[in-house]
Amino acid sequence: MSALLLTNARLAGRSDRSVDVLLDDGRITAVTPTGTGAGVPVSTLPEQVDVGGRTVIPGLWDAHTHLTQWAMVRQRLDVSAATSAAHAAALVRDRLDRAAPPTGGAPLVGYGFRWATWPDEPAAELLDAVAGEVPVVLLSGDLHSAWASTAGLRFLGIAHHPTGLLREEEWMPASPRIVTVDDAVADALVADAARAAAERGVVGVVDFEVADNLTTWRRRVAAGWDGLRVRAGVWEQHLGGVLDAGLRTGDVLGGPEGSDLVTQGPLKVISDGSLNTLTAFCFDAYAGVAGPDTHGVLNIATDQLVPLMARAHAGGLRCAIHAIGDRANALALDAFEASGARGSVEHAQLLRRADVDRFAALGVTASVQPEHAMDDRDVTEQLWPDRHDRAFPLAELRAAGVPLTLGSDAPVAPLDPWVAVAAAVTRSRDGRDPWHPEQRIDVRAALEASVDGRPLDLAVGGPADLAVLDADPLDVGHEAGHDVWHHGGPGTGDPAALADALRATAVAGTIVAGRWTHRAL
Repeated sequence: MSALLLTNARLAGRSDRSVDVLLDDGRITAVTPTGTGAGVPVSTLPEQVDVGGRTVIPGLWDAHTHLTQWAMVRQRLDVSAATSAAHAAALVRDRLDRAAPPTGGAPLVGYGFRWATWPDEPAAELLDAVAGEVPVVLLSGDLHSAWASTAGLRFLGIAHHPTGLLREEEWMPASPRIVTVDDAVADALVADAARAAAERGVVGVVDFEVADNLTTWRRRVAAGWDGLRVRAGVWEQHLGGVLDAGLRTGDVLGGPEGSDLVTQGPLKVISDGSLNTLTAFCFDAYAGVAGPDTHGVLNIATDQLVPLMARAHAGGLRCAIHAIGDRANALALDAFEASGARGSVEHAQLLRRADVDRFAALGVTASVQPEHAMDDRDVTEQLWPDRHDRAFPLAELRAAGVPLTLGSDAPVAPLDPWVAVAAAVTRSRDGRDPWHPEQRIDVRAALEASVDGRPLDLAVGGPADLAVLDADPLDVGHEAGHDVWHHGGPGTGDPAALADALRATAVAGTIVAGRWTHRAL
């Protein structure tokens, strides 16, 4: 592995100082004032790249993805803008008017609809009217439900269904017909998605694809995977294989000698559903919802979750527990305490204030997806009108000392950390006023939650995983008159402009293990 010297670089928040950054053997080996020389031996004569005063930060991580699903969604019909079932059906009609339908009986697949606040109900008949015998299957934005035409239901192997809207346990058994493709196709799509992620400064992801990820990622590594770092999560149905292999969280899954790009990730368990499908498990009932599950759905009882987590913990695995409703979060924390496991709660979307302190006391990481707050702000106010001030409480979590990591849950939100950072900092999108601005965190805090625990000013000895930015993100707000947004203050100026500026952050280069994965210098 050849050495690389980045010259004339700036560190985040330190624009008055120019440095040279030496990378060798996959590590940061020196950070010295520009022109003074690196002062250390290197394995080979280094390549030198003048970054022209750009800012160099640790490479960005997305702490929650479903990478194959994201790769597939990038090729599918986006219906996330739909404001009603009729609107979604019109988007399907427009797509079929513009292009030929899929061949060989394959379905037209769309993604991103959120129906909880629509004025009309999704129904197979609406899709039948625009698609006829073309199978149509639309995936909800949170992946917990799907909406199919009559032909789409037949494609899924469902002979009869009263509405065509498949929720939770109705959808999950049928989902493999839509969410899986041939290995060669999936691998090519994932490689392309990794290249796109590198263009946004991403050096690593945690992959919670619902699959045998040990087999999948060993196959990709054997084929020469070099796109980015991956921590491959494991689900309960595949836990035995990981434990039998003696793999602990952080162990390398294989590859060329010296390559550590793909490692074993945590056990993933889904404890409840989601807000938009009315299945996030809550202490209080949803507003205006009738039926047997007015408090949501618990997918796994605590007396089952605790021994499962204890088994993973004994085998050296961390645990990542999906919990969205406040009761699901409380039960997840109970399970961490009872099992002794370490790890994260994924989403931590609605929390009782006492449970914020429990996160801190137990050392459990809150792995959050700030863009979901922008997606869900309206439905949250409608369904949780008496508690939406407790939704996505990022500032409270940080103030309590809870470890934070940011992610996307791609394909639920785009695999782009700058989208997450912008949402966390401004709580604003599409020009709207900030939603619960008291729960903002500042830019530095959002970046620190996006770089896998690395110091923003670059640590000698750390991995040579870097992003080269055209502008210092810690200066973006200052330039736009938003100085206190960077220090946890109430904010001045136009938050929408700051949100747009952060989302549009230009990435000039990305380096993984000392090798360029994206270079636009």
